[in-house]
Amino acid sequence: MSQVHLQPPRIDPASLGKVAVLFGGTSAEREVSIMSGTGVLQALQSAGVNAFAFDPAERPLEDLRAEGVDRCFIALHGRGGEDGTVQGALELLKIPYTGSGVMASSIAMDKIMTKRIWRFEGLPTPDWRMVSSADECVHALAVLGAPMIVKPAREGSSIGLTKVTDPAQCAAAYAAAAQHDPEVLCEQFIEGEETTCPVLIVEGHAQALPVIRIVAPGGNYDYQNKYFTDEVQYLCPSGLDADEEAEIQRQVVRAFRTLGCRGWARADVMIRQSDRQPFLLEINTSPGMTGHSLVPMSARVAGLSYEQLCVHLLASASLDGTPR
Repeated sequence: MSQVHLQPPRIDPASLGKVAVLFGGTSAEREVSIMSGTGVLQALQSAGVNAFAFDPAERPLEDLRAEGVDRCFIALHGRGGEDGTVQGALELLKIPYTGSGVMASSIAMDKIMTKRIWRFEGLPTPDWRMVSSADECVHALAVLGAPMIVKPAREGSSIGLTKVTDPAQCAAAYAAAAQHDPEVLCEQFIEGEETTCPVLIVEGHAQALPVIRIVAPGGNYDYQNKYFTDEVQYLCPSGLDADEEAEIQRQVVRAFRTLGCRGWARADVMIRQSDRQPFLLEINTSPGMTGHSLVPMSARVAGLSYEQLCVHLLASASLDGTPR
């Protein structure tokens, strides 16, 4: 599975109709969404698609119907864009959109629900506890062991995330996460290599793209390093053993299917150094499309340019209940 080569889409841009690229929004990831959406819009327009920008923070979604929009490319990140809410509105408006449907978007945005389903299905994910106070965070550290990751259950881009090694750090870590979400996740830290792997629907089937290995300064792959520095190394091809890469790809496709995702997604995976066991951390159903983003990087290695990737994704736009 690790050897992936994709054929560029053969699609008449005119057949895609009038397209709204949704970006901006009101979430904590608005800034990143604007960068993603700007890139997508320029790529679609360069490919000859009749596309325009639409910011749900500035205009009501009902305007999409009034504008005669045929389909939407969702470049929103975080709440109000990646969590099933916009997807539900577009379902009511009967306007096809990119990415996962209402249920899969909602579940994937919630890291705790995602982990419950993966655990039930036998997929490897780090042990965790949901906590509602600083004291419960201290107890979770005693159970899970140090280091431990504390983060909001429904945020992305490492927002509100803290790595704790001592009970004295738990109060501040809990407060940092709780300001973004009343549900706080404490997660066992997996010491090892950080990787990510996109999934793309190709001819109706979920296809894992090449794995990317992430080497961040001091192992700190935070919001700043993700989007605003050039200090992080992204290795694609990953340099992993071929069997190891293929196993990660298999697990990521299973994770994608288990949640009922469609269109595309990107799953983050840690490889435990002690025994090379991969662990699924989370799955992003509206991945970044910025200059630092990882899906375009992996797709390029598989043979798709940024522009071709955007057209492929747009052509896959659909509604819940329609054939995939």
